[in-house]
Amino acid sequence: MSAAGSFGVAWPEFNDGISYHDTISRPHAGQTLIHFYSSKHKSSAPLQGWLQRIENRQICVDGEVATDPDMVLRDGAELVYRRMSWKEPDAPYLLQVLYEDDDLIALNKPSGLQVLPGGLFQQRTVLTQLLWHASESGELVPVQESHAIPVHRLGRGTSGVLLCAKTKLAKVRLAACFAGATSVLRSNRVMNQQPEKESRITKVYRALTSGIIERNEIVINQPIGMIRYPGVARGLYVALCSGKPALSKVTVLERNMQKNETLVQVEIQSGRPHQIRIHLAFIGHPLLGDPLYSAGGQPSFSDCELEDESFAEDGGYARPAKPVPGDCGYHLHAHRVALSLPTRNEVNNVSFPSFTFVKKIVILPLKHHSC
Repeated sequence: MSAAGSFGVAWPEFNDGISYHDTISRPHAGQTLIHFYSSKHKSSAPLQGWLQRIENRQICVDGEVATDPDMVLRDGAELVYRRMSWKEPDAPYLLQVLYEDDDLIALNKPSGLQVLPGGLFQQRTVLTQLLWHASESGELVPVQESHAIPVHRLGRGTSGVLLCAKTKLAKVRLAACFAGATSVLRSNRVMNQQPEKESRITKVYRALTSGIIERNEIVINQPIGMIRYPGVARGLYVALCSGKPALSKVTVLERNMQKNETLVQVEIQSGRPHQIRIHLAFIGHPLLGDPLYSAGGQPSFSDCELEDESFAEDGGYARPAKPVPGDCGYHLHAHRVALSLPTRNEVNNVSFPSFTFVKKIVILPLKHHSC
């Protein structure tokens, strides 16, 4: 195994914009242009925002700029909405390589860098840096495997170990490893059994929580589901009894009585979005500096059903006034990941240590796990 230092290219001031394509199917044929966009893509912009985009000549129908919002769409029409370039929020760009072989690359993702494109971050992502890095290296590989691809996500504010597959086979097998633990947890919940001791992959995090956690070890199995929340189109993940099963094993590492903080290690079997933030908040100890989740694993605001119909310069919704999941400030670090190398038949385990909050590199004993 090998590590190759760091890589990264400084972000340009503005991104290149992005195009979104739609093909009109029979159920939508006969609708007007404005009705189609304001109904199907309501999460992107309100009605007035889409009218502004049409007025700005940002939409084409069958290769021609569309200026009439009441234009009737035919079956099979090709639509393109061109989102104008914009200055994305500040984000780090350097990525430390912790491990690399023919199958995968393990990176130390800095806090503040998004993994995949979404929302305001379409260019300033780990995925973009991986693409640029492959281009600089002059790698001659098939288009489908032109660069490494992250096989799991870390929140934008979360730092630490991120695994990326370099081949299609590695991507399939690594994804199966990450999905395996969640599947086992789901089946055990249905059968009312205890979770299996051995998982297909081990993910260990370090977190700094507010308050003093009295018990040395806690197992949290609170389900996680979604509610409506302004500024989050698909909904916000919260502690919810009707949600999907989730399991976090918390071990206290250090209690700072003077600062009223607790440093914990968290091992997760499932991988629900924002699981650790939600679970620690659920037991009354939100992550230190978390702007979104408060005690109970709920958002800090009670009027979550309200929608803001105001829109920004490009027609999209204005930046939410309330905190959203991508906001940083909390202290969470993906400390260790352990699994078998994805294309080997034999068990060949490797650990990926990274920086802890006290800036020390620590390699911990590792159990043998296989995919």
